[in-house]
Amino acid sequence: MNFRSRPRPEPEINLIPFIDVLLVVLIFLMLSTTYSKFTELQLRLPVADADAQRDYPKEVIVAVAADGRYSINRNPVAGRNVEALAGALQDAAKAGKESVVIISADAASPHQSVITVLEAARRSGLTQVTFAAQNPAGAGAP
Repeated sequence: MNFRSRPRPEPEINLIPFIDVLLVVLIFLMLSTTYSKFTELQLRLPVADADAQRDYPKEVIVAVAADGRYSINRNPVAGRNVEALAGALQDAAKAGKESVVIISADAASPHQSVITVLEAARRSGLTQVTFAAQNPAGAGAP
């Protein structure tokens, strides 16, 4: 007598009927969908002049030259230390604490000059600081 059990066949999952059903459903949905053109509104959007909307009194532009000289709103600053720069920033900040300091530094200016501007802005109580940059020559606008 042979009491050995026969090996059971492994169950297989057949995906072909499933794919067939999905294709039929997809074809049905494609045929039953109505493509209607929604009514469109013709709009004329207002045109804004970007330069007119800028709030220039709130901007304090600090330029840093390659040799470490500073100018605030195109007026040169006498000293190169933090105290002189902080005093000039307070005088130039017409909007008070709401003023935005824009640092426009030369690419060859020392990092310490930019750090000095940041420290002077902090001592003046001006917390909104940003950096100006321009596209490299030959690079297109996005």
